[in-house]
Amino acid sequence: MLASASPRRQQLLDELGLKFEVRPSDSDEFYPEELGMTAIPEYLAQLKADSLTQNMADDELIITADTIVWKDEKVLGKPADRNEAFDMLKSLSGSQHQVITGMYLQSINKKVSFHAVTEVWFDEMSDDEINYYIDKYQPYDKAGAYGIQEWIGFVGIYKIEGSFYNVMGLPVHKLYQHLKEFE
Repeated sequence: MLASASPRRQQLLDELGLKFEVRPSDSDEFYPEELGMTAIPEYLAQLKADSLTQNMADDELIITADTIVWKDEKVLGKPADRNEAFDMLKSLSGSQHQVITGMYLQSINKKVSFHAVTEVWFDEMSDDEINYYIDKYQPYDKAGAYGIQEWIGFVGIYKIEGSFYNVMGLPVHKLYQHLKEFE
């Protein structure tokens, strides 16, 4: 079971060849302030799983994920509006940041938590380019207000170190390795 409404995560799991049911979690995305860069998305992924365990069948596996963008020691989440999306993208322009996805796998008998970190470098982007992206695409459901698989990724991101799919919201290779070991 995938506890995520993200169409990107659903697409990636489908491309992996897994059969799954989508059962989005209704957990709040609040976390203790003292948590660090990698602990935040792992904590949030576990919260999503915890909200679904009471009705879990013996043969089910819950897969949850949460992705954050980390810049200058703070989280850039999903923008609430156009102004916030613009400010986030402006802050990413011409600089480096990290994208971290926390993953949580849970069955009746086992729980596994892990994360992936990808370093991302943005080229300098003009206000017109940022506005074009905001007008033509939907940055409001994406951490950091961007999708690497969209126009802004094509023209704005000149380098990454780590998993491309992690930046989309699901570190597929790492997930696959953990699923092979999960019993």
